[in-house]
Amino acid sequence: MTRRTATLVTSIVVLVLSLGLLTAFPVPFVSFSPGPVKDTLGMSKNKPVIEITGYDTFPTTGQLDLTTVSVTSPDRELTLPQAMRNWLDPHHDLFPRDIIYPPDQSADEVEEQNTAEMTGSQDSAVAAALQAAKVPFHTKVATVAKGSPADGKLKPGDIVLQVDGQPMTQIPQVGDAVRKHKVGETVTFLIRRDKKEQTVELKTAATPGEESRPMVGITIGVDSQVKVTVNLGQDIGGPSAGTAFALAIYDKLTPGPLLAGKHVAGTGTIDALGQVGAIGGIQQKIAGAKDDGATVFLVPAANCAAALHAGVNGIQLVKMSTLDDAIAGLKAISSGKGDVPGCTP
Repeated sequence: MTRRTATLVTSIVVLVLSLGLLTAFPVPFVSFSPGPVKDTLGMSKNKPVIEITGYDTFPTTGQLDLTTVSVTSPDRELTLPQAMRNWLDPHHDLFPRDIIYPPDQSADEVEEQNTAEMTGSQDSAVAAALQAAKVPFHTKVATVAKGSPADGKLKPGDIVLQVDGQPMTQIPQVGDAVRKHKVGETVTFLIRRDKKEQTVELKTAATPGEESRPMVGITIGVDSQVKVTVNLGQDIGGPSAGTAFALAIYDKLTPGPLLAGKHVAGTGTIDALGQVGAIGGIQQKIAGAKDDGATVFLVPAANCAAALHAGVNGIQLVKMSTLDDAIAGLKAISSGKGDVPGCTP
């Protein structure tokens, strides 16, 4: 064998080994791809996905999908070829692994957080839907922040009857009443706990980062005869299904089908006041919805720019900032009357 031939063979062997090592070693990324969808007006394991008791409900038509993203699981790592395939696919994305799975959190902790966020989104969806449907309810303490003025004085589940002598019938009223005070002033709550009424006085503190904004350290939810059960098990986590849940609850609680038989999908977090928030993976969710047959997709306003680059044709993108926006847009689409706010360049 000549020296030139030996050099060539050695170079080929080194190249093959190098390529083999590159394909074997993991890369620090996770993939986002279109995940499964679930019809919130449909059934899951022989039960309605959204089950309502304690109040009259009405028939619905059409399909209202919550959408998801499939993410590389915490115990799996991508190889370089796998990462390249995801990067080249227009409906897939790559994100640094540490952003999705912080190194100081275990896989179990990530799952617990996702479950907690899903539960919180369901509670907020119920509150927002009841307000939109004008169903009577009481305001109640949902959470109490540790170290806040309310810590040790108010408890989750306390019914808030009055603040400073004014009846509380809507969720925003409690915060508005607190913010009428200056930091350090006393707010008087009349609550019901264990069927007994009692007065609780709290001295307001400054909101972190907003020193002039008073707070007492609670969030507000609803106490109602309407009981809502979400029958999805542990298959879906995170807060991004909140808006779809709220719309399904609203549709069941109000006469006349909201969708008029149309196939609608959407995403977005929601708070108890009905404010819709941005989510991740919007492009993958639109692609998954289109694959499932949806013709309309509800997009949080903050995600509109990204949604326009999803590269999915034949699906109408409807912009929403609040639950009321989503309801109005769907009514306009169903009736063929009125303006439908869309995502525009």
